[in-house]
Amino acid sequence: MEAPGPGRFLEALGRVWQVQRRLGSGSSAAVYRVRCCGEPGLPPGALKRFLPPPAGPGAAAHAAADYGFRKERAALQRLQGHRNIVTLYGVFTIQTSPSVPSRCLLLELLDISVSELLLYSNHQGCSMWMIQHCARDVLEALTFLHRQGYVHADLKPRNILWSADGECFKLIDFGLSFREGNQDVKYIQTDGYRAPEAELQNRLAQAGLPGGAECTAAVDLWSLGVVLLEMFSGMKLKNAVRSQEWKANSSAVIDHLFANKAVVNAAAIPAYHLRDLIKSMLHDDPARRIPARAALCSPFFSIPFAPHIEDLVLLPTPVLRLLNLLEEEDLENEEEYEDIVEDVREECRKYGPVVSLLVPKESPGRGQVFVEYENAGDSKAAQKLLTGRIFDGRKRKRESGDSHRRNGSLGPSRAPSP
Repeated sequence: MEAPGPGRFLEALGRVWQVQRRLGSGSSAAVYRVRCCGEPGLPPGALKRFLPPPAGPGAAAHAAADYGFRKERAALQRLQGHRNIVTLYGVFTIQTSPSVPSRCLLLELLDISVSELLLYSNHQGCSMWMIQHCARDVLEALTFLHRQGYVHADLKPRNILWSADGECFKLIDFGLSFREGNQDVKYIQTDGYRAPEAELQNRLAQAGLPGGAECTAAVDLWSLGVVLLEMFSGMKLKNAVRSQEWKANSSAVIDHLFANKAVVNAAAIPAYHLRDLIKSMLHDDPARRIPARAALCSPFFSIPFAPHIEDLVLLPTPVLRLLNLLEEEDLENEEEYEDIVEDVREECRKYGPVVSLLVPKESPGRGQVFVEYENAGDSKAAQKLLTGRIFDGRKRKRESGDSHRRNGSLGPSRAPSP
């Protein structure tokens, strides 16, 4: 079988899968979106195909791919079941040519990465709600990971992805992971997110010198500290964390970044809690770095942030929120209210099975429509096609000053509590 490409079919794990498109690629593997043929109820997956085993020219790259495959398979098989770690569905081999097997992992398909969220933030940084959500989810994953004796060793924005169905962030890419106390790979972490002790170890290895003490789980906390600082500042900090100013006084650099965000009034105290949490992760001495479990006790996590409207649009979930459908008189007229609800329900069913539909008559959420689908894919499709949709023949412009009604939708959301 040739290397998978869009439209191709492959047989694996007792099912036939269609390759829909390539999601990304690196030096040792490529990832494709796939769907199961004949079983529409199964969610799509992510097929990670590694370079074939080493043979002939380019053997070094193929050896690295084979090593990464074995590392990631072993780690994910051991770490399955945690809600903040990507789910491994299965492992199999396909023949890319008559004599060359290609090893594959079939993984849970996730959505937007923190790297993409940073791009969308347009150098303004992410909301405190999103930073808190990401920090808590990743720390939960690291607490579990480290308790099992594993170090991720490549934590960065591209390896933290949002799960629409789970409504949480998850860690992916365990190709550099190792068991603490048994570090069998010396080149770990990505430039810009590499802890000082890992940087030293990499340089010693490049020079052919003994690497000294092995790295520990503390390297993951350093990486997370940099990720959170980038989410807050909206800036890539690769040069900053390698600068002489950082080496001389990293605490002052962090203070400067927070001061530049013009934190005022009610946002000040939460921001300072976040600043102190980040500082506790970015000590040069790994022994002083806060462990993941202790970091979850930071006062930063006791503050109930609310998502911004941009957060609800960027992070898909199975729940779709529709705006501009009802006016005050609709909520007071029971017959009109029921007609509108049934009209919306019928239209929403065109895009997938509707689990529930809620139209609160009281705050929070008064007059808004919350539609829960079976999965986030249906919710995303409905969001795209319902935006601007006219339900009762009267068109409504999206400008806030317009007084007509019943069109428009705005992104996935979380329904209010009944």
